[in-house]
Amino acid sequence: MSFVYKKRLSVSDWINYSLLVVIAVISLFPFIYVLSVSFTDPDSYIPLKLYLFPENWSLASYEYILSTASFMNALTSTTFITVVGTILNLAFTLTMAYALTKRKVPGMKFIMGCVIFTLVFSAGIVPNYLLVKELGLLNSLWALILPNLTNAWSLIVVKSFIDNLPDELEEAAIMDGCNELGVFLKIILPLSMPVIAAFTLFFAVGHWNQYFQALVYLTDSEKWTLQVLVKSLVIDSETIGAASRGAVSGDSTQPPSETIRMASIILSMLPILVVYPFLQKHFAKGVMLGSVKG
Repeated sequence: MSFVYKKRLSVSDWINYSLLVVIAVISLFPFIYVLSVSFTDPDSYIPLKLYLFPENWSLASYEYILSTASFMNALTSTTFITVVGTILNLAFTLTMAYALTKRKVPGMKFIMGCVIFTLVFSAGIVPNYLLVKELGLLNSLWALILPNLTNAWSLIVVKSFIDNLPDELEEAAIMDGCNELGVFLKIILPLSMPVIAAFTLFFAVGHWNQYFQALVYLTDSEKWTLQVLVKSLVIDSETIGAASRGAVSGDSTQPPSETIRMASIILSMLPILVVYPFLQKHFAKGVMLGSVKG
């Protein structure tokens, strides 16, 4: 006979759970409102009305925003920055982190000290802007990629992860005739998949949410990222008018500006919401393994 032990919840447990439920509802409320307004039929939309569920479902706002040249340009720019930037981030971070594990290389302590120094002190906005200007990257999408190829925190975490890998694997590979590049490609990278998955998510989310740097470095509105365009749609009615003039569809009927704003917000969040569940299982594991030196 087996007995199942059930823990009785105390008063403090009920209070904690109730507070967590309330906080969760409060956190989800804005998202539910935005989602409901974006799917509301433009003909039945009433301004300043609270929508928790669309009265009449419609994809008109999504069809309209996806037919505008400005949104498609922003989507193209953001996709390019995210894909190319993430690949380059991973390449530079993994290769430099692997090099930092080679303590016998002359000058490696000095290089590691420089990395830690940048973790504590940063140049600031003005020096970064002057650097981008001198490199001729102003009003170029590369201005959002090249200055951010890696960062000190990512290097330290990935280096710590690689340090935790057994040294015997590398020694055995070298005895079998592998050079350093072969060890990195055939041993280090396959064993580093958890941390690679975690930092793929980190870098991709960072590039997808590019706002401030895009606002500073990109002067051509046709090169705006999604976040800059969405910000302009949300607070500037003139941007919606400009977007409507760039619509490529034959239908000249424009949905209410509020439904357009909400649809653009959902579209800007959707890719990350779709990708995140597939990388979530590696997310915590990769960061924790790289954060503690065993």
